[in-house]
Amino acid sequence: MSRRGDSWQDEIHRILPGPGDGRARIDYPAIRNLVNTYLVRSLDGTALRFSIPVLLTPPVPEPGPGGDGTVGVIIEAIKAAVHGERDLGPIAGAGTEHPGHCLPNIEPVTLIASRSAIGTDLWRPDHGNRIDGDGVHLVVRGALPYPGAPTPARILEVEERFLALLDALDRVVRRVPDRDLTATRDLSIDQKALRRALPGMGLVAFVADGTRPARRFTRLRCHHRIAGPKEGVHVPFRCPQELDPVEVELVGSGRVVTGLGIRRREVFAVAGSNAEGKSTLLHAVIAGQDDHAAGDGRELLVSVNGVVRAEAGERGLSGADVSLFFSRLPPGVGGEPRAAFGQGSGSLVMAHEIQTALRTAAPLLILDEDRAATNLLVPGCLQGDGVTPLATLLATRREVFGETTILFAASSLDILIAQADRIMQLSGHETRALDRREFRRRLDRYLAGVREHLGAEK
Repeated sequence: MSRRGDSWQDEIHRILPGPGDGRARIDYPAIRNLVNTYLVRSLDGTALRFSIPVLLTPPVPEPGPGGDGTVGVIIEAIKAAVHGERDLGPIAGAGTEHPGHCLPNIEPVTLIASRSAIGTDLWRPDHGNRIDGDGVHLVVRGALPYPGAPTPARILEVEERFLALLDALDRVVRRVPDRDLTATRDLSIDQKALRRALPGMGLVAFVADGTRPARRFTRLRCHHRIAGPKEGVHVPFRCPQELDPVEVELVGSGRVVTGLGIRRREVFAVAGSNAEGKSTLLHAVIAGQDDHAAGDGRELLVSVNGVVRAEAGERGLSGADVSLFFSRLPPGVGGEPRAAFGQGSGSLVMAHEIQTALRTAAPLLILDEDRAATNLLVPGCLQGDGVTPLATLLATRREVFGETTILFAASSLDILIAQADRIMQLSGHETRALDRREFRRRLDRYLAGVREHLGAEK
């Protein structure tokens, strides 16, 4: 906490009126004291941390749909210029003892819009970084080396640093090519319009040919929805002809693209051996609820909002409905199948999550063998008669799933895969279709071989 007489925050509103001309200036209507507008000494005492709302008025495309894409390319252009434009150095904490504290300000981001809170600590388009009829609004954060307690000379020095920062921001934004601004706007429009159109097409997701779902994680982007495109070898997605590729015309750019359409009410299996990209593809479908910048690899993979993922995990249950899967509760769990209480096992928790998704009519339910209670998904010879696994429900009571699409990844859950309407196999990270009837015949031969082997050991 700053000592009395050593508070730069008290000076910020005297400093801010100075910097800026008509093209780059402080965004006064956006000021929210100690929220997006502050000037404070860092906890270790070595830096002067700041946040200032800025308004830039260079020629940019008219505000409207897709503006987040425009803002995204502007922010990334500023980040890319930080190490070449000396006056942008404060954004990266240049000259401070711990510039790593400012890394979230310059970490590259290819996410331009999301209904989730993912990546909110990184500098990307949001309610504070946007474009409207006044210009480009940005919340610019960074740090200066701590100059000491505020004095007239030091206040003037900080004011001059802010003025130079504003001028540098203006220079960089004016260098962004108009074609880049337009292309990113159109790409954002493409994604939003396609997401709105999916229900009318009978789809819950569209995976465009050429999609590159694999991710590169960093310390600041450690979740698949915010992670950037993988570098190096990266096999692009191609929809096999046997899976009936869908052709769509994109509203913003006018392009026509083809890809896989995942249909409403279907059960779609992504099958394959270990480490073939099954989970990665499912993660990408979840991220299809977000909008991405060009080069992300998932910019034309679009999913409807409301995607749900059900996973196994022990936790407490409080009135959980698991009656679709359990006709009676295991010992130690109180209540009854429609309202279970107590510590839930992985299968009970997953059953509850699946039933919650069905009760709320989630458009798309995602299951991954790697994160599932497999005894809830396929039957086994030791399974009690009080449990009905998912594969059995799909075979005998498909109507209970209503309008919800089920998309799952599996390697060894052959009995569940056999209940899928369509099966796509990943092999060598490349896609091919598996005919459902042929897969069932193959499974029958495999099980016959198992029976014969077991019989030979009697």
